Amino acid sequence: MNTPKLSGLYAITDAGLMPTDQQMLDAVSAALRGGASLVQYRDKSGDSAKRLRQANALVELCHQYQVPLLINDDVELALSCKADGVHLGQKDGSLDAARAKLGKDAIIGITCHDRLDLALTAEAGTADYVAFGAFFPSSTKPDAHPAPLSLLSEARKQLKCPIVAIGGLSMDNASQVIEAGADLIAVIHALFAQDDVEAQARAFNRLFHA
Repeated sequence: MNTPKLSGLYAITDAGLMPTDQQMLDAVSAALRGGASLVQYRDKSGDSAKRLRQANALVELCHQYQVPLLINDDVELALSCKADGVHLGQKDGSLDAARAKLGKDAIIGITCHDRLDLALTAEAGTADYVAFGAFFPSSTKPDAHPAPLSLLSEARKQLKCPIVAIGGLSMDNASQVIEAGADLIAVIHALFAQDDVEAQARAFNRLFHA
Protein backbone atom coordinates (compact mmCIF):
# COMPACT_ATOMS: atom_id res chain seq x y z
CA MET A 1 0.00 0.00 0.00
CA ASN A 2 1.29 3.45 -0.88
CA THR A 3 1.33 5.50 2.31
CA PRO A 4 -0.66 8.72 1.91
CA LYS A 5 0.49 12.04 3.29
CA LEU A 6 -0.11 12.07 7.02
CA SER A 7 -2.74 14.76 7.56
CA GLY A 8 -6.37 15.02 8.57
CA LEU A 9 -8.41 12.91 10.98
CA TYR A 10 -6.56 10.29 13.02
CA ALA A 11 -9.13 7.86 14.43
CA ILE A 12 -8.18 5.88 17.57
CA THR A 13 -10.24 2.90 18.69
CA ASP A 14 -11.56 2.44 22.22
CA ALA A 15 -12.55 -0.94 23.66
CA GLY A 16 -15.14 0.65 25.93
CA LEU A 17 -16.94 2.38 23.07
CA MET A 18 -16.80 -0.67 20.79
CA PRO A 19 -16.79 -3.76 23.05
CA THR A 20 -17.46 -6.38 20.35
CA ASP A 21 -15.55 -7.16 17.19
CA GLN A 22 -18.52 -6.21 15.00
CA GLN A 23 -19.11 -2.91 16.80
CA MET A 24 -15.46 -2.03 16.32
CA LEU A 25 -15.47 -2.91 12.63
CA ASP A 26 -18.73 -1.04 12.05
CA ALA A 27 -17.44 2.07 13.83
CA VAL A 28 -14.07 2.09 12.08
CA SER A 29 -15.79 1.46 8.72
CA ALA A 30 -17.93 4.53 9.33
CA ALA A 31 -14.88 6.62 10.23
CA LEU A 32 -13.12 5.47 7.06
CA ARG A 33 -16.15 6.30 4.91
CA GLY A 34 -16.08 9.73 6.55
CA GLY A 35 -12.50 10.26 5.47
CA ALA A 36 -10.25 9.20 8.36
CA SER A 37 -6.70 9.24 6.99
CA LEU A 38 -5.04 7.20 9.74
CA VAL A 39 -6.38 4.62 12.22
CA GLN A 40 -4.81 3.38 15.44
CA TYR A 41 -5.85 0.19 17.21
CA ARG A 42 -5.70 0.84 20.95
CA ASP A 43 -6.63 -1.93 23.37
CA LYS A 44 -4.98 -2.08 26.79
CA SER A 45 -6.48 -5.45 27.77
CA GLY A 46 -4.41 -8.56 28.36
CA ASP A 47 -6.51 -10.62 25.96
CA SER A 48 -3.84 -11.34 23.35
CA ALA A 49 -6.09 -13.57 21.24
CA LYS A 50 -8.75 -10.87 20.97
CA ARG A 51 -6.18 -8.18 20.22
CA LEU A 52 -4.62 -10.22 17.41
CA ARG A 53 -8.02 -11.11 15.96
CA GLN A 54 -9.22 -7.52 15.99
CA ALA A 55 -5.93 -6.12 14.69
CA ASN A 56 -5.96 -8.57 11.77
CA ALA A 57 -9.51 -7.55 10.89
CA LEU A 58 -8.67 -3.86 11.09
CA VAL A 59 -5.62 -4.21 8.85
CA GLU A 60 -7.79 -5.83 6.18
CA LEU A 61 -10.51 -3.20 6.57
CA CYS A 62 -8.20 -0.17 6.53
CA HIS A 63 -6.33 -1.42 3.48
CA GLN A 64 -9.61 -1.59 1.56
CA TYR A 65 -9.65 2.20 1.98
CA GLN A 66 -5.91 2.63 1.37
CA VAL A 67 -5.56 3.93 4.95
CA PRO A 68 -2.69 2.86 7.25
CA LEU A 69 -3.44 0.96 10.46
CA LEU A 70 -1.09 1.52 13.40
CA ILE A 71 -0.93 -0.44 16.65
CA ASN A 72 -0.73 1.34 19.98
CA ASP A 73 2.36 0.52 22.02
CA ASP A 74 2.87 -3.06 20.79
CA VAL A 75 5.59 -3.73 18.20
CA GLU A 76 5.10 -7.49 18.36
CA LEU A 77 1.39 -7.21 17.62
CA ALA A 78 2.16 -4.85 14.74
CA LEU A 79 4.51 -7.48 13.34
CA SER A 80 2.04 -10.33 13.83
CA CYS A 81 -0.87 -8.62 12.07
CA LYS A 82 1.28 -6.92 9.41
CA ALA A 83 0.10 -3.48 10.46
CA ASP A 84 1.57 -0.41 8.79
CA GLY A 85 3.33 0.72 11.93
CA VAL A 86 3.13 1.49 15.60
CA HIS A 87 2.53 4.38 17.97
CA LEU A 88 4.90 4.45 20.93
CA GLY A 89 4.71 6.25 24.24
CA GLN A 90 7.84 7.45 25.97
CA LYS A 91 7.96 4.24 28.04
CA ASP A 92 7.09 1.74 25.30
CA GLY A 93 10.54 0.77 24.10
CA SER A 94 13.02 2.54 21.89
CA LEU A 95 12.36 3.99 18.48
CA ASP A 96 15.51 2.33 17.15
CA ALA A 97 14.38 -1.12 18.29
CA ALA A 98 10.93 -0.64 16.77
CA ARG A 99 12.45 0.54 13.49
CA ALA A 100 14.81 -2.43 13.40
CA LYS A 101 11.92 -4.86 13.85
CA LEU A 102 9.33 -3.18 11.63
CA GLY A 103 11.56 -1.94 8.83
CA LYS A 104 12.25 1.34 7.11
CA ASP A 105 8.78 1.60 5.53
CA ALA A 106 6.83 1.28 8.78
CA ILE A 107 5.06 4.35 10.14
CA ILE A 108 6.27 5.04 13.68
CA GLY A 109 4.79 7.81 15.78
CA ILE A 110 5.99 9.00 19.16
CA THR A 111 4.09 10.58 22.06
CA CYS A 112 5.94 13.73 23.16
CA HIS A 113 3.43 15.10 25.71
CA ASP A 114 4.11 18.83 26.13
CA ARG A 115 7.85 18.74 25.31
CA LEU A 116 9.38 20.00 22.09
CA ASP A 117 12.77 18.52 23.03
CA LEU A 118 11.30 15.01 22.94
CA ALA A 119 9.85 15.73 19.50
CA LEU A 120 13.15 16.99 18.14
CA THR A 121 14.85 13.83 19.41
CA ALA A 122 12.14 11.65 17.89
CA GLU A 123 12.39 13.34 14.50
CA ALA A 124 16.17 12.99 14.52
CA GLY A 125 15.66 9.31 15.31
CA THR A 126 13.48 8.64 12.23
CA ALA A 127 10.03 9.01 13.78
CA ASP A 128 7.42 9.56 11.06
CA TYR A 129 5.29 11.83 13.21
CA VAL A 130 5.21 13.26 16.71
CA ALA A 131 2.14 13.67 18.93
CA PHE A 132 1.60 16.44 21.47
CA GLY A 133 -1.10 16.74 24.13
CA ALA A 134 -3.34 16.76 25.98
CA PHE A 135 -4.49 20.18 24.79
CA PHE A 136 -7.89 19.90 26.48
CA PRO A 137 -9.24 17.75 29.34
CA SER A 138 -9.25 14.11 28.19
CA SER A 139 -11.41 11.29 29.48
CA THR A 140 -8.94 8.76 28.04
CA LYS A 141 -5.97 10.22 29.93
CA PRO A 142 -7.39 12.44 32.68
CA ASP A 143 -3.98 12.86 34.35
CA ALA A 144 -2.17 14.01 31.20
CA HIS A 145 -0.12 17.17 31.67
CA PRO A 146 -1.78 20.01 29.75
CA ALA A 147 0.02 21.26 26.64
CA PRO A 148 -0.30 24.87 25.46
CA LEU A 149 -1.44 25.70 21.94
CA SER A 150 1.74 27.74 21.52
CA LEU A 151 3.67 24.45 21.55
CA LEU A 152 2.16 23.58 18.16
CA SER A 153 3.17 26.84 16.52
CA GLU A 154 6.70 26.54 17.90
CA ALA A 155 6.92 22.90 16.82
CA ARG A 156 5.71 23.88 13.35
CA LYS A 157 8.72 26.20 13.04
CA GLN A 158 11.26 23.60 14.14
CA LEU A 159 9.97 20.26 12.85
CA LYS A 160 9.65 18.89 9.34
CA CYS A 161 7.67 15.74 10.28
CA PRO A 162 3.87 15.72 10.67
CA ILE A 163 2.48 16.91 14.00
CA VAL A 164 -0.44 15.22 15.76
CA ALA A 165 -2.57 16.96 18.37
CA ILE A 166 -4.40 14.78 20.88
CA GLY A 167 -6.35 15.14 24.08
CA GLY A 168 -9.96 16.20 24.55
CA LEU A 169 -10.44 17.29 20.94
CA SER A 170 -13.99 17.97 19.80
CA MET A 171 -15.81 19.89 17.09
CA ASP A 172 -15.77 22.87 19.45
CA ASN A 173 -12.00 23.10 19.84
CA ALA A 174 -10.24 21.08 17.11
CA SER A 175 -9.97 24.10 14.81
CA GLN A 176 -7.75 25.74 17.42
CA VAL A 177 -5.04 23.05 17.18
CA ILE A 178 -5.30 22.95 13.38
CA GLU A 179 -4.80 26.72 13.17
CA ALA A 180 -1.88 26.44 15.61
CA GLY A 181 -0.07 23.98 13.34
CA ALA A 182 -1.35 20.41 13.80
CA ASP A 183 -1.31 18.24 10.67
CA LEU A 184 -3.51 15.56 12.24
CA ILE A 185 -6.10 15.57 14.99
CA ALA A 186 -6.29 12.34 17.00
CA VAL A 187 -9.84 11.73 18.20
CA ILE A 188 -11.48 8.97 20.21
CA HIS A 189 -14.66 9.86 22.12
CA ALA A 190 -15.72 12.87 20.05
CA LEU A 191 -15.73 10.56 17.03
CA PHE A 192 -16.69 7.07 18.17
CA ALA A 193 -19.19 8.04 20.87
CA GLN A 194 -21.37 9.78 18.27
CA ASP A 195 -24.55 8.28 16.86
CA ASP A 196 -23.39 8.97 13.29
CA VAL A 197 -19.64 8.30 13.18
CA GLU A 198 -19.39 8.83 9.43
CA ALA A 199 -20.99 12.27 9.59
CA GLN A 200 -18.78 13.24 12.52
CA ALA A 201 -15.65 12.15 10.64
CA ARG A 202 -16.72 14.30 7.68
CA ALA A 203 -17.31 17.25 10.00
CA PHE A 204 -13.83 16.92 11.51
CA ASN A 205 -12.28 16.72 8.05
CA ARG A 206 -14.06 19.88 6.95
CA LEU A 207 -12.19 21.77 9.66
CA PHE A 208 -8.98 21.29 7.67
CA HIS A 209 -10.51 23.09 4.68
CA ALA A 210 -12.33 25.84 6.54
